[in-house]
Amino acid sequence: MRKSWIRTGAALLLAAALAGGLAAHAGAAQADTLAAAVRDTAAYVCEAAEKPQVGSIGGEWAVLGLARSGYGVPEGYYQDYYAAVEEYVKACGGVLHEKKYTEYSRLIVALTAIGKDARSVAGYDLTKALGDYDKTVWQGLNGPIWALLALDSAGYPMPENPEAETQATRQMYVEHILDCRLPDGGWSLFGGTPAGSPGDAVSDPDITGMALQALAKYQDQPAVARATQEALACMSEQQDGGGGFSSWGTGNLESCVQMAVALCELGIPLDDPRFVKNGCTVLDGLMAYYREGAGFVHAGNGSGSNQMATEQGLYGLAAIQRALEGKNSLYRMGDAAALTDAADGPARGEGLEGRDPAVTPVPVTAPGRTFPDLAACEQAPAVEALAARGIITGRPDGTFDPDGSMTRAEFTAIAVRALGLAPEAGRAFTDVPAGAWYEGYVGTACKAGIVTGTGDGSAFTPDGTITRQEAAVMAARAAALCGLDTAMAGAETQNMLAQFPDYRSAAPWAWTALAVCCREGILDQGELYLRPLDAATRAEVAQMLFALLDAANLLQG
Repeated sequence: MRKSWIRTGAALLLAAALAGGLAAHAGAAQADTLAAAVRDTAAYVCEAAEKPQVGSIGGEWAVLGLARSGYGVPEGYYQDYYAAVEEYVKACGGVLHEKKYTEYSRLIVALTAIGKDARSVAGYDLTKALGDYDKTVWQGLNGPIWALLALDSAGYPMPENPEAETQATRQMYVEHILDCRLPDGGWSLFGGTPAGSPGDAVSDPDITGMALQALAKYQDQPAVARATQEALACMSEQQDGGGGFSSWGTGNLESCVQMAVALCELGIPLDDPRFVKNGCTVLDGLMAYYREGAGFVHAGNGSGSNQMATEQGLYGLAAIQRALEGKNSLYRMGDAAALTDAADGPARGEGLEGRDPAVTPVPVTAPGRTFPDLAACEQAPAVEALAARGIITGRPDGTFDPDGSMTRAEFTAIAVRALGLAPEAGRAFTDVPAGAWYEGYVGTACKAGIVTGTGDGSAFTPDGTITRQEAAVMAARAAALCGLDTAMAGAETQNMLAQFPDYRSAAPWAWTALAVCCREGILDQGELYLRPLDAATRAEVAQMLFALLDAANLLQG
């Protein structure tokens, strides 16, 4: 990771140099200064997301910003990302999430940006889910907004979804967005919906900006055009004296980005009189959060750089630069270059260069092994992949029991097998008796640093039910043995975990491990909650260890 430092003076000078906005005939100096900010931010994002994976941080937003900015990423960068996407889609059987359909939209947008067809990814059509109207709008206004942005990014036809109770059309999504307008002319996440609360009655620049982006291609409809102008008037009133915007009373980078992108999608220059306050444009508001060499911060108090904010800042700058240069807008991706195959990388199953010599790939010995109770289990591919390698087994009655819990001893045994380590007895803990079936596994895991005991460290509590946070800690230690980078600064840890409302219920000793597991895809960033104190189910454990092996390039066959 790049070392973060803040050169506030330089950032302010850059922001000042950009003052006055970017009209169609902006000067070369402005263009050069903007280009420098784009390059600097893209370099930061490229380094922070060195190996992008499926996820809202270090994944699709990073890929979108890099691709649409035209930054020269390392050879094979996008190809490696696409390979990771294929593996992810295969592992979840094409079902990215049961409820959050923005998971599909986000991935579609990123894939389209690198010239890939989202209708054929590892044999799955990722657009199909967006044909289900009811499930798409369930999430609030985010659902239909991003459905339109995703489908329109490459002019994908509206997919037919035979499983949907209500087959969606583009017009249904347009009308849903219009129906959710607030009296002041803008939008909020749940305003105008049955889930709305009194706080949702005031327009939010973040959501309003995104709604305007989604409606930009439908301005030929009189109702859309009227709604757009009223929303712009509402946002003009909300813009502050520095050109920026606030959400929930806090000035923030993301709201500036979404409004800047909205104006660019609508073809409105940033120096439009409606959006110039005290001589400051939306770009000036955006640049107030910029820190040269360290990306963007989220809030106006100037606190440390935020990776999510930086990734959004990058695609906001890219949208502005594209408008200045007369290129297709951010989400009009007909100009996206087709992704070519990368040069051959490490063979599957070779592992990472920095892995511990004792860690070895486990070959498939029982191909096609499955269990009768996995039909409705979304983690079935992961369970079957581990079972085929003898890493995980079922219950005595032949079932797998995907929703059942797992003991600490059972998890340790599976982790040791997953890494191809040899069980080696060792009396490391007072409550691990000689001759116990798990003695060798615990001994090896202790020697390798995967487990350190409970309480004062003298006991292991082998029969204790393993929690999700305990599983994450052990998985992160195993990841380090596999050669994965498990270092994480405090600010990065907080930024990663902040997306989960319940992360503070986790023990502080588990925070870094939880963040690492999210970053590396061992835990699913698409989940609404971390649930750190919940018992880890057998299916969840299988998915975690499968994802670990995949990230470490340790899956053979």
